[in-house]
Amino acid sequence: MIDDLTLHADRLARTPLKKLADARATSSRLNACGWSIDLSRQFLDAESTAALQQFGDSSGLQDAADKLFAGDIVNPSENRPALHWALRAQSSLSGEAESVRQSVLPALAFARDVASGAVTSSTGERFNAVLHIGIGGSDFGPRLIADAFQDHASGEIDLRFCANVDPFDLDRAIAGLNPERTLVIGVSKSFGTEETLYNLARARKWLEATIGDKSQQHLALVTANPDRAKNWLDGREAHVFDMPLSVGGRFSLWSAASLACMIYLGADVFEDILTGAADMDEHVRTTSMAQNAAMQLALLDYWNATIRKEKMRVLLAYANRLRMLPTYLQQLEMESNGKSVGPHGDAVSGATAPALWGGEGSVGQHSYHQWLHQGSQDVPCEFILAPDRNRDAEGVKALTAHALAQAEVLANGRTLEEVKQEEPDLTDEVARQKVHAGGRASTFFAHSQFGPQAFGSLVALYEHRTYFAGHLWGLNPFDQWGVERGKTMASRLKPAVAGEATAADTVTNSLIAMITGN
Repeated sequence: MIDDLTLHADRLARTPLKKLADARATSSRLNACGWSIDLSRQFLDAESTAALQQFGDSSGLQDAADKLFAGDIVNPSENRPALHWALRAQSSLSGEAESVRQSVLPALAFARDVASGAVTSSTGERFNAVLHIGIGGSDFGPRLIADAFQDHASGEIDLRFCANVDPFDLDRAIAGLNPERTLVIGVSKSFGTEETLYNLARARKWLEATIGDKSQQHLALVTANPDRAKNWLDGREAHVFDMPLSVGGRFSLWSAASLACMIYLGADVFEDILTGAADMDEHVRTTSMAQNAAMQLALLDYWNATIRKEKMRVLLAYANRLRMLPTYLQQLEMESNGKSVGPHGDAVSGATAPALWGGEGSVGQHSYHQWLHQGSQDVPCEFILAPDRNRDAEGVKALTAHALAQAEVLANGRTLEEVKQEEPDLTDEVARQKVHAGGRASTFFAHSQFGPQAFGSLVALYEHRTYFAGHLWGLNPFDQWGVERGKTMASRLKPAVAGEATAADTVTNSLIAMITGN
């Protein structure tokens, strides 16, 4: 099967992309939850697509979907299901999935109580600031949501974020805040994450310096380890919310981990996001593979990374609301599938997840798009066009035209003959510099009524795509041993950095001497 796909890729590499795209312009579109996804500018044709579908069937994509939604064990490293989808379910479930669904409800209720004044600060005043402390999956998702929909906020809450162990991050976050009216939210699934506990400890001291023993009324902790959180509180009572063990950190933005967003934007906005995600779950659960957006995008990822050996994918978000989406998806995809050994300890064959990077259109056009168009590397791109259609019509028209133009030039290029015809006064030296090779694949996403529901469905689509791609590669997307190793090594090196021990590695010792001046 893999050899057959490789033969198709070799054959299509000799065919101009424009010719392939023209033949597929009206027959390679997916539709899901208001999203239209055009795949015509990929190195595929009818034969290779059929072979890719056969590969998806033989790989058991539908079985993988059934297991996910049945709550079966899909995270063998921890012997757990992956129940992030249950957080956004719109009706009652059963068993553990129902417990997961229920876990987000107290956070939504608390957010409404903060907004109504039923929950106040230790002085009896309403909170006017929220400080969210978390890192990785406990940070990227809430930041993305808050940035995407800040115009939905009431204006009564100043929301700040802190993630980095660098002390300046917290100093910057608390600057100008009044501790007597600030709610500090700490998010850590294990409640053992070094960076989060460091920043939480400093934030608690900041509260205590003004409020004293009542500071616990200004603390809300989200964790799967409430006992450890209670020990950290030294017996004091604070607001504690559950993060289910069966929800991975990078899949947790639907949970109480986004409590800060629920307060900042309002619980109703967050519930709209959950509704959109649930709609995508229904699409993925019930749609056959040929029209299943998540499965088809996962197959495309396998095709480009493993068969065509593309080492990168670039995400170009033509929506200011989604300017942080590339950063969020870097963790979702690269932490989930940035692996080369499967859950049984065997090396998988072929390349797995590509490097993912990108940014906001049309800002990136004045930066790295030059590299995309005329650089020496051919990198597939993914356009997401989702502006607010009810905003200034001229700006929306320009943004749309720029997205379409970039995709067209990447695919079709510009020949020397076209350059000379359009600009006959150029010298040959300059004319040759204006040639665009073209033949650069892209996918195009578009939504006509972007808002919280469309956002929820889009993020859920990427989650399912990541899960299915991991399945095709033979990986477990729900563990992260590479991340864990880095944490372990950092803890071992702390004594060496403090001058209390010597590192085992010669270069590390040399670097410590260079950094400390010793």
